[in-house]
Amino acid sequence: MEWPEWVQATALFPSLQGSMAEGLIPVFDHGAPAWSLLDPASPTGLKQQLNAALEAHSGSTQDPAESGATVDASQGPVVVDASATIEPSSHLIGPCYVGPLAEVRHGAYVRPFSWICSGAVVGHNTEIKHSVLLPGAKAPHFNYVGDSILGKDVNLGAGTKLSNLRNDGGEVHIRYEGARIASSLRKFGAVLGEGCQLGCNSVTNPGTVLGQKSVVWPNATVTGLHPEQSTHR
Repeated sequence: MEWPEWVQATALFPSLQGSMAEGLIPVFDHGAPAWSLLDPASPTGLKQQLNAALEAHSGSTQDPAESGATVDASQGPVVVDASATIEPSSHLIGPCYVGPLAEVRHGAYVRPFSWICSGAVVGHNTEIKHSVLLPGAKAPHFNYVGDSILGKDVNLGAGTKLSNLRNDGGEVHIRYEGARIASSLRKFGAVLGEGCQLGCNSVTNPGTVLGQKSVVWPNATVTGLHPEQSTHR
């Protein structure tokens, strides 16, 4: 399948080009769809990159437990930058990373292979797993973010869910130009380009990709690939 160029990271996340953002940031495969980062078997996938980055990390860190969080490092390290804000009653499971000036708020549940880049927000009662919040992305209130990638200035309204698994547990298919195309991924939530705004209680079905500055209205459900500045009611 020949995907449109706008599903590549260079088009969805242009601010990453030449970015001077602090902290660790994943690297996307050039010429491949952005969601290829979510392939757990890929040698350049999120899991492999995060493990390597945490092993090599040498910056100043903090112990989240000192802020009242609980930590489970039995499966891998929990690395939190010294300048990040960690609120009480959040729970972090390694391997995971929380970058400079990022926030993990009260009651957040940060599961393995969560990559929270600089200035990103994991909010109150938000759950995140095997996902990337690129610099400045926000999942601030009662959100579920599974197997997803959120670009700069993405904001999820309260109660928004990025669903990552079909009800029958089968391979996720992507809807594009009237066709259903196999993604090769069993778990695949959403890829949201920079500046996307999702209204309260909206839902993205597995395998959703929204181009930059797309808007999802409150209570709407979205499926498939949609170019930049698309609106979903």
